[in-house]
Amino acid sequence: MTAPKPRTTQFDLFIPLMRDLPLKDQRETMERPFFSLQKRKRLKPIEYHSADGEVRVKVEAVPAYGMATIWDGDILIWAASALNRLKADGRNDLPRELKTTAYDLLRSIQRDTGGKGYVELKAALDRLATTTIFTSIRAKRGRDSRFSWLDSWSVEVDPITDKPIALKITLSNWVYEGVINEKSVLTMHPDYFQLSGGLERALYRIARKHAGDQEQGWTCRVSLLHEKSGSDSAPKEFARMLRKIVENNDLPEYDLTFTTTGDNSSAVHFIRRAAAERAQIRADLEADATKRARRIREDLRAAEIDGQSEPFLNRRVMPGRH
Repeated sequence: MTAPKPRTTQFDLFIPLMRDLPLKDQRETMERPFFSLQKRKRLKPIEYHSADGEVRVKVEAVPAYGMATIWDGDILIWAASALNRLKADGRNDLPRELKTTAYDLLRSIQRDTGGKGYVELKAALDRLATTTIFTSIRAKRGRDSRFSWLDSWSVEVDPITDKPIALKITLSNWVYEGVINEKSVLTMHPDYFQLSGGLERALYRIARKHAGDQEQGWTCRVSLLHEKSGSDSAPKEFARMLRKIVENNDLPEYDLTFTTTGDNSSAVHFIRRAAAERAQIRADLEADATKRARRIREDLRAAEIDGQSEPFLNRRVMPGRH
């Protein structure tokens, strides 16, 4: 009797395509410089310290692979979105190891599914697994957490045909713990994947974290945006790139305008378009209410004046009296 062939189409965990998932990202990584913003290999470390000294981030690369890029981070967005979908579906034992296919993953993050796409996916997974991050975020006071984005990744093959049947990705504990906490993720706009520039992507993530849905928006100094983005461009070059992005104003969800702070520092104001529209509607309604109130006051005043004049106008003059 011939032994049955092992099943090759059933995985321990099925991850839906991204188009079926609300897009999620880990908020702790959105406002700090955790990724290279360039596609060419970066070996220069990223070092960031918040103004109050409470938050530290240091990112180091392995020369053979280079630092994980902000485009590589799309894989982590996919993982966060998948885990949050499983949680929403009522699954309690959320796994750190996710199974999918390379094809489905590439489609989910809107990448080329040809030969070049698979080569780039492998390189991205290698960078995520070898880039080392040190940060004070969620670390014991006075100490830094040390981790890579992925603990491991591997391809599962059919034992008979030796063809790949699944891609297994194991998230690091730091990433996993940040994702499964519902308050630690934010919804992202699906057009984020269409942003081709590294700085545009960083600015959207910063805006999503800080500006959020605030009716008045959020303002940030250009110098601080330089630090938060992790750009290795000189300040003058960074300002030039930023100016072009603000002029184009085509980030998903947010409008960008230049402004100045109280000390005359150059800054950028971010506001969610929906929030700006609501604020405009409210302003229009308030203006209409003010006009109506003014008209009512004017009508009442006119009536009062008419009332005072009426006795004089209606008074009869008696004959023979002057």
